[in-house]
Parts: sequence; structure tokens; C-alpha cells
Amino acid sequence: MSTAPTPRTRIRRIPENAVYDRAALHAILDDGYLCHIAFADDSGAHCLPMAYWRSGEHLYIHGSNGSRLMKTLAGGAEVAIAISHLDGLVLARSAFNHSMNYRSAVIYGRFEAIADETGKAAALDEFMHKLAPGRQHEARPGSRQELGATIVLRIPLDEAAAKVRSGGPEDDEKDMDIPVWTGVLPYATVRATPQPAADCRIDAPDYVREWALGRDLVDSPL
Repeated sequence: MSTAPTPRTRIRRIPENAVYDRAALHAILDDGYLCHIAFADDSGAHCLPMAYWRSGEHLYIHGSNGSRLMKTLAGGAEVAIAISHLDGLVLARSAFNHSMNYRSAVIYGRFEAIADETGKAAALDEFMHKLAPGRQHEARPGSRQELGATIVLRIPLDEAAAKVRSGGPEDDEKDMDIPVWTGVLPYATVRATPQPAADCRIDAPDYVREWALGRDLVDSPL
């Protein structure tokens, strides 16, 4: 895409940072685990963090089928979903020209529930694959009771857009002689060394060792 898919996804503030490319949107979504979902109901406006995963052209979430939140979303509530990654603090010569480097995405629309158990189980396997590729073949799968108590929702990426900022500070010409340090303070989420449970007697599998090295087994088949 070279233009916003809908008027409300058209980025008006610093439009040169807008990204409407589908591959870039996928990359931003795939690089995260948490999203924030905003919606309104009879009690007011809400914005809640949720674990998510992407498969194809949909974003997925899951939760208890007794949850008021999940019932509201499954009922067709309009939502706005935000995912963001901070990449750095940008220090300029002027206080008002300070900025941040980031990658962000917003999705609008309505969730739909996956009704059949086979489709629900397959979607949850994809979630496990995102967390730790290959682990869905090792851990005990969900029982029929557990699966029945879980609702899986998905929302299409039809109405979505991304915004990205990178690079250094943008100083005004009048400020160029101010004797202050300028540049970028890079920021990144670092993967720490895996910590086995006290009662774990199994050698670390490949996906754990790859985590420690900062790599994903992204090509591992489901």
C-alpha cells in the first residue's frame, strides 16, 4: 500500500513518518508480544494490555470465555489497537526538538470469535509457536475442557497503518551554535539468559538456546 486504507488510518501528524507497506506492518506486529486495546462500553472508555499474535492478515487474542472484556469484544465492539516499540531517545539542541525513534502500528475494526474447536486449537498452536517455536509439540496440549473455557478472537488487518521514526535530531538553524551534546540514546529490549525452573531436569531445547543467543527459530514449521 502506498496510501492509507481508510481516512482514519491516514497519518496527519508528521505524515512523512507514515508507513502503509504491508510487509512493514507485519514486521512491527511480529516483533511484539503485547498490544493495547481501546474500546468503550456502558461503563466508559477502556484501554487494556493483551497478549497477541499475528497469523496471515489477522491479529489474534485469547482469554476466558467468562471474561466481560472478551464478551464485549466478541459482541462486536469497535476497537483501536496499538503496538509500539521504542528504539531510542533523540536529544536535540532545543528542548522542543527532542524526539524518540520508534516503530508503531494502529489497527481499527471489530473482533470475531473462532467458533469451531479445531480452528481454535490451531490458532492457539500458532500462539505457542510465536512464544517458542517447536514447543507446541512438547507441552501438553489443552484439554477439551480448557479449550471450551477459552475464547479466541481475531481482527483483520484491513484497516491498519504504521508510523516509524528513525535517525538523529532535527535542529533549527538558529540553535546550531548551542554548546550541548546532541544525538541518539539507543534503546532496545534485551533477551536475558533463560532461567530453568528449580525442578527442571531437561536440557534446554533449541528454541531456549536460540533465545539466549538473541535469535528466533522463525523458520521452524508448525
